[in-house]
Amino acid sequence: MSSILAPQIRVRNAPEPAKAVRMSRADRARTQMIVSLLLDYPDAGLDPKLPVLRAEALTLPAPVRDALVTYIDETALTEPAERERRYVATFDLKRKCCMYLTYYQAGDTRKRGGALVAFIEAYREAGWEFDADELPDYLPAVLEFAARSDSPIADRLLSAHREGIEVLRAALLSVGSPYARLMEVVGMSLAEIDEATRERVLRLINEGPPAETVGIGGPVELPPFIPVGRPSGEVR
Repeated sequence: MSSILAPQIRVRNAPEPAKAVRMSRADRARTQMIVSLLLDYPDAGLDPKLPVLRAEALTLPAPVRDALVTYIDETALTEPAERERRYVATFDLKRKCCMYLTYYQAGDTRKRGGALVAFIEAYREAGWEFDADELPDYLPAVLEFAARSDSPIADRLLSAHREGIEVLRAALLSVGSPYARLMEVVGMSLAEIDEATRERVLRLINEGPPAETVGIGGPVELPPFIPVGRPSGEVR
């Protein structure tokens, strides 16, 4: 009697979601702004910011405070050149650690162009213009938008891309990256995910984002974002 053996498939589990932390709107905005700055490229301007960010972190609820202070203290003890090397090795050389949220939704497909336009339109609907060298779905920029905007659109953007945020957190945890601590804090600042979202996260972890070789055809020229009808100023 013959038998047919199906190939064994290893299903990776998603890590347990970060527990949402109850905090005021002001504390949530402060948390997301701190993470935005710490997740951005660690250039020469980071060192003078660290004591300021640490002082701000000390005002936040205990789980958020402890995670941020630990990360900031470890970063302060790391040589600037090592910070830059670590950032590039993590976010530029590992596709699974992508900082651009539409990648998880659309992958390198033609659909991604429309997803990027949707971000631009969301910023404008909230009264902001995106003006940065990065693409509009760059996570630090989205977190800054959420921190500085009073519009519920910012919260909807983060909610709509929660799967990507969770997959990035899982990827950073899997490689033991210190940046995983920051993604834990992002999770603490958002509503807890439901079972359906968790299942989509697990599917993304195992299958990856949509694949297509066409992509969006190269870098997108996009106009830090400046509030429309408000005093102008640099975002960063």
